[in-house]
Amino acid sequence: MLKGLALTPPVLGRISIGRIVEKNGKRLPAADDQFTLTTQVQNRGEWLLHPLNEELRKAVPGKLRAIPVRMLFNDPDLNLRAAYSCFHRETGRPVCVGNGETCRRAGDSGIEELPCPSPDACAFGQAGACKPYGRLNVLIGDEDELGSFVFRTTSFNSIRTLAARLHYFAAVSGNLLACLPLELKLRGKSTAQSFRSAIFYADLGVRTGSKLEAAIIEARELDARRKAAGFDQQALDTAAHAGFSNGAFEESIEESAAVAEEFYPPESGDDCSHGNGHDTGHVETPATTRPSLQNRLDQRAALLGWKAA
Repeated sequence: MLKGLALTPPVLGRISIGRIVEKNGKRLPAADDQFTLTTQVQNRGEWLLHPLNEELRKAVPGKLRAIPVRMLFNDPDLNLRAAYSCFHRETGRPVCVGNGETCRRAGDSGIEELPCPSPDACAFGQAGACKPYGRLNVLIGDEDELGSFVFRTTSFNSIRTLAARLHYFAAVSGNLLACLPLELKLRGKSTAQSFRSAIFYADLGVRTGSKLEAAIIEARELDARRKAAGFDQQALDTAAHAGFSNGAFEESIEESAAVAEEFYPPESGDDCSHGNGHDTGHVETPATTRPSLQNRLDQRAALLGWKAA
């Protein structure tokens, strides 16, 4: 195994709540109110749709706002990896990744282990537009039982909700998270930060038409069949944990261009608020009313009792 290379779940495609649009010659992220499944291939700057995208849309009336999924692992933290992350705006390479206590930061002398006070209290994080960044890997369909679709997000709403759901479902099912028949759902709400406009975020639940008790029974039956066939879920979780721990950062060089485009749009003067093309967590507001990054930092600093740099 190559040291320094994080081994991540094989990815068959992407799940997004949004898209990249062109405005005045610039490619910028735009919010959406439905899921879209794409391949990992772009053609003329557009992600090609995955065949499952059309298949899922035919099964539901209206917009695609729920996707039947299963988890790869029983450990919730293997399915959803979330961290405070700072990427280089031009290259998209990870610069600093932390959990609110400690971080790994790339510098001239290599990777350093440093304290992580969270973005609000970190001068480096504010200067580098540090954001919460989560990746959720899920199974869709049964064509490849170890091949996943990845949902990337910088939305606090999505990260907090998905993390809570995963830990709750693991607890109530007796640690059979990988066997539960679940559904990735799109929910909306309005906040003062969104100027009372609707924002959309990801959530997890049991599949439409089912109850939690029925889902747990189905999970136990699937777990029994897997064990009878020799499927070792614990060994899979252990292998995944070792793979993630093998590298300093999860993102690879090949993903850097997409990260730079989606997380640091060229016209954005407010890098911290725009999110990305997967889950923007907000809707566009007129430039005359949307507060600038400095204004938002000043407001946040006033609440915390210190002056923003």
